[in-house]
Amino acid sequence: MAAAAGAAGQEKQLAPTLLSFFIYNPKLGPKEGEEEKKILFYHPNEVEKNEKIRNVGLCEAIVQFTRTFSPTKPAKSLHTQKNRQFFHEPEENFWMVMVVRNPIIEKHKDGKPVYEYQEEELLDKVYSSVLQQCYSMYKLFNGTFLKAMEDGGVKVLKERLEKFFHRYLQTLHLQSCDLLDVFCGISFFPLDKMTYLKIQSFINRMEESLNIVKYTAFLYNDQLIWSGLEQDDMRILYKYLTTSLFPRHMEPELAGRDSPIRAEMPGNLQHYGRFLTGPLNLNDPETKCRFPKIFVNTDDTYEELHLIVYKTLTSPFSLPDTASIPPTLEFCRKLDSIVGPQLTVLASDICEQYNINKRISGAEKEPQFKFIYFNHMNLAEKSTIHMRKTPSVSLASVHPDLMKILGDINSDFSRVDEDEEIIVKAMSDYWVVGKKSDQRELYVILNQKNVNLIEVNEEVKKLCATQFNNIFFLD
Repeated sequence: MAAAAGAAGQEKQLAPTLLSFFIYNPKLGPKEGEEEKKILFYHPNEVEKNEKIRNVGLCEAIVQFTRTFSPTKPAKSLHTQKNRQFFHEPEENFWMVMVVRNPIIEKHKDGKPVYEYQEEELLDKVYSSVLQQCYSMYKLFNGTFLKAMEDGGVKVLKERLEKFFHRYLQTLHLQSCDLLDVFCGISFFPLDKMTYLKIQSFINRMEESLNIVKYTAFLYNDQLIWSGLEQDDMRILYKYLTTSLFPRHMEPELAGRDSPIRAEMPGNLQHYGRFLTGPLNLNDPETKCRFPKIFVNTDDTYEELHLIVYKTLTSPFSLPDTASIPPTLEFCRKLDSIVGPQLTVLASDICEQYNINKRISGAEKEPQFKFIYFNHMNLAEKSTIHMRKTPSVSLASVHPDLMKILGDINSDFSRVDEDEEIIVKAMSDYWVVGKKSDQRELYVILNQKNVNLIEVNEEVKKLCATQFNNIFFLD
C-alpha cells in the first residue's frame, strides 16, 4: 500500500497546450507540386516544409470527407488519442485550424514516465469559440482576409497574418479556457438613472464639440456603461480592452501620481486624465500621435477607425473611436481639456454608486453559491466563479471537473430551443444547476452535501430572488 501511495504521489497533471495553428486556402495551390502556396500562416514556423504540407493536406481531406455527409456544415473538430483539431472557415475557402494537445497524466512505472492522455477532458464548444475569437480579433485590427488580398494579394495577407498571430498566439492560455469563452460576453455596470443620464449627456456634448468622434464607449474598471458601437464589434473590442490593453496599464497606475512613471503628465491639477493609446506627453510638440486602427461593421459598410483610449486615474474609461482622419496633437489636447475635468467629476459619482452596489450585494451574499449568468440578447455576463482577469489568465475559483459539467450542460442547452433546467450531483457532493429561459442562461454551483433535489431547487429560487430580482426565470 505504501508503494502505491508513493506512486500516486508522483502523478503529474499536464495542461492542454497549443501544438500548431495554421491558416490555408485550398484554391491557392490547386495543382500538384504547388501545395505550399495554400499555406498562408503556420505556427510553429520551424516545422519542416513537407510536414506543414502533409498536415494541411490532411485537414483538407477531413473537411472534404465530412462535406459528403453534411454539405453546409463540414467538420468542426477531430478527436484523436493525443490531440484535438478544430476547424473554422470564417470566409469562403479560408480555413483556420488549431491543434490542441489533450491534457496528460504523467505517472512513473519502474522509474520511467508513462503518459496517459485524457481524451474526453477538452470541450469542443470552448475551443471552437477560442478559434473563432482568433479570427474576430484579427479582423478588428486588420479587416477581413479578403481585404488584405484586395490591398496587395497573398503577400500582404501573409505579412498581416504573421505580424498579428505571432504576438496573439502567445496570449492564448488554453489551460484556463472555459464557458466564459463560449459566451464572450460583456460585464455591465449597474447605474442609477440620474448618473446614467449625466454620462449620456457628457457623451453627447463631447461628440458635438469633437466632431471627428464617430462612436464612443464608456467603461468603469472592466465594466461597460455605454456603447455606441454595434454589439458584435463592441463584444470583441471589450475583450481586447479588458484582457489586454487595460491590464498592461495597471502597473503604472499602481505606481501612484507622484511616481516617475507619471512625471510626464501635464501639470494640470483639475483632472488625472491620460491617453492609453496615443500621445504620452501632451506638452511635447514632438510627441507622436499614433493610434491603432480598428475595423468595424465589416459585414456591410466596412468602417476604418482610429482607436483612442482615454482614462482618468479614478478608473472610468472613455473610448472615442474617430473617423479615418488621423487625430492630431491639437485634437488630443482639445480632447484632454474637454474630457479630462468632466470625466474626473463623473468618476466620483460612479465610484459612489459602486460603493452602494458593493454594500447591497455584500449584505445578500450567500457563501455557498457560485454562479455564471449570460443573456444572449444584450451579451450581459456575470460570474462569481471567476476571479479577476489578467492578461495571461482568467482564473476560476472552482474545480476543473465542475467547470466541465457547466460546459456539458451548456452543450445540451444549445441542442434544443425550448427552455429547460438540468440538475447534476457531482462526485464531489457539489450540486450543479443549469437553467435556460428565454435567451438567458444561469449556472449555479452549490456546496451543500446533505440536501435533496427539492431543497436544491429552493436554494436556486432564493438566489434568483436576491441576485436576479428583475429577471424572469420560468419554473
